[in-house]
Parts: sequence; structure tokens; C-alpha cells
Amino acid sequence: MTDGLSIFLMDGIKFLSLNFNLQFLLTALFIICFMFSILINYIMLRFAQTLGVRGRNENEIRWNPEVKPSLGGISFYLVFLVAFIFAVLLPHEQVGFNIQVVGILLAATLSFLMGLADDAFNTQPLLKFLTQIFCGLIVILSGLSIQIFQNEFLNYFLTVLWVVGMMNSLNMLDNMDGIATIVSIVACFFVVILNLAITNTTGYATVLSLGVMGALIGFLVYNFHPAKMFMGDTGSQFLGLFLAVMGISHAWNTPTQVWFGDFPLSNFLVVALVFMLPLCDTITVVINRVRIGNSPFVGGKDHTTHHLFFKGLNEKKIAVLFFLLGSISVVFAYLLVMHFSMVIFYLAASYFLMVFLGLYLNTIIKKR
Repeated sequence: MTDGLSIFLMDGIKFLSLNFNLQFLLTALFIICFMFSILINYIMLRFAQTLGVRGRNENEIRWNPEVKPSLGGISFYLVFLVAFIFAVLLPHEQVGFNIQVVGILLAATLSFLMGLADDAFNTQPLLKFLTQIFCGLIVILSGLSIQIFQNEFLNYFLTVLWVVGMMNSLNMLDNMDGIATIVSIVACFFVVILNLAITNTTGYATVLSLGVMGALIGFLVYNFHPAKMFMGDTGSQFLGLFLAVMGISHAWNTPTQVWFGDFPLSNFLVVALVFMLPLCDTITVVINRVRIGNSPFVGGKDHTTHHLFFKGLNEKKIAVLFFLLGSISVVFAYLLVMHFSMVIFYLAASYFLMVFLGLYLNTIIKKR
């Protein structure tokens, strides 16, 4: 593990050896997105206090009993547009029209608008579900899909399932101050550091992920406990779509090393590591609710974060714990992609199982 961490750190400082102008541009982009996010959220916090507070008179189960505006998603999308323009203006190896990037923009815009409508008007679950499916279809039509099966229909089906699953999973994880924000920051960092390691420094994935990471860190200033605002469905739907798309190209479709029959185990493990916490939380909640006969689609105070609180950790400690768990998992994922070995594979698999079992068992073991 120590050797793996050393390799990760050595690869990480490759950024310092980049061309100075490129290094300056990427650093400037991150700072601009970070400051722009702080500014946008500050302005909205002062002048827009009603978006996403429809639950004031509704009988909903919420962890935080205080009514706070759900404004974070607006800043995510606006900063994303800034990063998108920046990415378009940068020189690229591929000359001409890039339909995949247009597909990302369209799907991200649709997910943002759907989340915004839900925060403002509380849209019907069926409409949200159909919109999520349509987002997945846009991604596929743009030429981006999971490629692990010989059958294209299975690849397309898994792609739509992945997009819909991530959009709902991140929405479910947004159940305590700062948690979904921190998990998304860690995932974006994985995409950025992986692209820097392969010197894809001006690629769209690098620039967009760096911009969204800056937006998230700026938002975390207002979202860390005690939160002044929430990201709402506007933020969780946009982030779920964005991370799902980045996960397709940087986790699902990475060169595989270990197969079990027709299943590329190393690809599944990389995906499980990068998105470990939303997957663990969603799987745990679904298992527990189905086990006692409840619907997995109805909210409640039964998430992994809530049970950690019941066992004595406060919101700030839970946020720090999730950051540490997520950071270790992306280090393993990075090593699997860039410096694969069977030792790393077994260690990474053991780590994922340990975290999942720890979080799951914590939800079923009662505190005395």
C-alpha cells in the first residue's frame, strides 16, 4: 500500500512538469470556477430564498429539519458552462465537430432543467424517471456508451441503467450536509488526475471535471455543516449525469486486466471504487427497505450516514470520514488503471468489501 501511494504521489506531481502556459491556464480555470461558484452562491443566498423550500408545509422525512434554499445546482451548471466554453477554446488534437461533447452538454442541460423543475414545482416521479432515461439515450446517441459486452444492445441497456442509477444514487446520497458534495469532488479529482497522468491535459474531460470540481469546492463553503444551502435535485441530477458520463469513459471503458468468464472484473472494480460511497449507500438502503417490506423509493432516515450519526459521529466527522474513505478508494482505482498488478487488485477488492460490509453492518447492528 505504501508503494502504491508513493507511485500515486509521483504521478500526481507530473502537473508540475507541464508546459508553464498550460499549467497556468488549468490553474487559472480552477481558481476562476472556484471564485465564481462562491460569488454565485453568495448572491443567490442573499436574493433567492424560496427555491427548493416546497417541503415547508409537506409531510416529508428530512434529516435536516431547517428550511434552506436549494440553490447549489444552479452554480454547478453555470460554472460548467464556463468550463465548457474554456474547453472549446483550447486547442485540441481532434479538429472539427465533436458530437460527444455536444451530447454531454445537451444531457447535462436536460438533467439540470429537470432538477430545477423538481425543486420549483415537485414534478411527478414518472416524469423524472423518463427524463433520466432520455438523458441516457442522448449520451448513447452522441457516441458514448459502456463497452464491455460483445452485444451492443446489452452495452446500451447498461449505459442507460448506469446513467439513471447514478442520477438517483447521488440524489439519495444528498441526505446530510456536505456528503454528496464531497463524494463528487473526490470523483472529479480522479478524472482530473487520471487525465493529467496520461497527458490528456487539454481534453474536454479534464477541463470540464476541473471546472466542476472548482464549483463543488466553492459550494462546499456554504454546504458544509451547518449548511446554509442545499444542492437540491437541481444539483444532484446534474452531478449524477455528469459523473455517470465521466465514469463511462474513465472507469467502465478502461483497458481491462482481469476477466471472470465474459465479465471484466477489473473494470467493475474500478467503477466500484470511484463511486464506492454512493453505490454502498444506495445498495444498503435498498436491501434494508426491501427486507422489511418498505418501498426503496420513499425517503427516510435509514442511510449509512444516518446510522453513523446514531452511533455517535456528528455531521462534520461523518463528512471527513467519507472524504477519507473516498480518497483511499480513488487512489486504488488510479493504481488499477495506471499501474495494474494482482496485488493491487486484491487489496483494492478487499478494501471495497471492507468498507461496504462496515457501512452495511453498521445499519443493522443496534446500538445498546
